[in-house]
Parts: sequence; structure tokens; C-alpha cells
Amino acid sequence: MSATISTATISTATAVSVSGLTKRFGETTVLHELDLTIAAGEFVVLLGRSGCGKSTLLRILAGIDREVTGDVEVPRRRSVGFQSPRLMPWKKVWRNVVLGLPGRPDRKLADRYLAEVGLSDHANSWPKTLSGGQAQRVSLARALVREPDLLLLDEPFGALDALTRVTAQGLVADLWADHGCAVLMVTHDVEEALLLADRILVMDEGKIDHQIRVDLPRPRDIGAAEFVEVRRDILARLGALDHTTTSPR
Repeated sequence: MSATISTATISTATAVSVSGLTKRFGETTVLHELDLTIAAGEFVVLLGRSGCGKSTLLRILAGIDREVTGDVEVPRRRSVGFQSPRLMPWKKVWRNVVLGLPGRPDRKLADRYLAEVGLSDHANSWPKTLSGGQAQRVSLARALVREPDLLLLDEPFGALDALTRVTAQGLVADLWADHGCAVLMVTHDVEEALLLADRILVMDEGKIDHQIRVDLPRPRDIGAAEFVEVRRDILARLGALDHTTTSPR
């Protein structure tokens, strides 16, 4: 398979540029000549049914999967956060944050980013002593310590309980506002997408089937009439709501 995957910055206004991206697993085509542009500093969320190609696209942009055809341009500085925090259990929290960075482990740098995610008191803790929400915050600190121009998040809150998830959503919104990097996040949660995104992309059968610009003021009120209306439209497009009703299936 031939592909052009470049890590040169496209322009100061663009973080991601994808053209004609196709990905196959054997005889199955997962992505079909997909086109995508993400502006610098834009928060984009991918929604779609399981198996539509969301996580595959994210893995390609992360450089994890290069067996594709088409053109992909992404920043050199990019980080990935997964649903599982993937912390090394034999390393203390602060060492997990700076894991993989060149040179000697920098405790001061780790402390700076742990403070950003509210975990200064856990720098010397072992990962097994953390709650699920705390471990996910360490994962975010590890992603941000690389000062990415593009942050890729693959269902980062999927394993969290409802209350912890709300807190984590607010944290990601604040970190994005502070750092100004572009974000591409995969989720199955429509409400979460509406709370966080500048733009929502609905994927279906390996293509971007629809996009919604979310022009709602921040912080967003899930009870506001505009929020409820947009949520209903997205659910309908995902096949989870009849256009003629107001209730999810």
C-alpha cells in the first residue's frame, strides 16, 4: 500500500490535512477515500457507530498505523491518550509522566504538569494506588508534557463512572483552553461531544457522513433549548432517535 504521511507543519492555521485516505484490513475497506482538515487550536469530536472507522483514523493520525493509501499531514508534535491510561506499574507517577522524553527524567517538568491536572500530591505514588479518574489524569499529563500541537484522545473517559467522567470532561476543556492545541477526540457520547467540541464529525462506513459546527457559548448548559435541539439532531443522524419523536430508541 502506498501512502504519503508527512509530519511537517502545513501552515500556522492548519493542524491536520487528510486527502483520499483509504485503509483496508484484508478484503475489508475500513476508510474510504476520507478527507479531513482540522484547524490549529480546533476541538473536533468523532462520533459514529462501533466499527465505522473512528479509532482507525485516530491511530493513523497518531502514526501507529501507516499501512494506508492517501495523503496525511500532521504536526511533528502530537500526543495520544487512550481509554486505558497505560501507566507503567513499576514506575512512580511522576516518572510515568515524563516516560519516553529524551534525556534524564525531569522531576520538575513532571511536577508542573501533574499540578495542571490536580495531582501534585500523587507524584510519588504508585499507579496501583490511583483511582480510575486519577490514572486518566496522569495519562493526560503525560500527553501534555510533550507540548503537542495535536492531541488525539480515543474514548478517554469511557471507563470512568458518571461523576468522575463529568469532572474529567471539565478538566480536558480547561486544559485545551490553556494549551491551545488542536484536539481530535473519539467518543460514543453525544452529550460529551456537544459539551467539548467546536465541530462534530459523524462517521458512517468509513466516511465522514455529516459535520456539525457547535456554535454554543462556553461553558455549555445541557438543559438549554439549543443544546437539546442539536443533541436530538445528532442522535437522529446516528440512528438512535426517530426524526418524528423526541425520545431515544
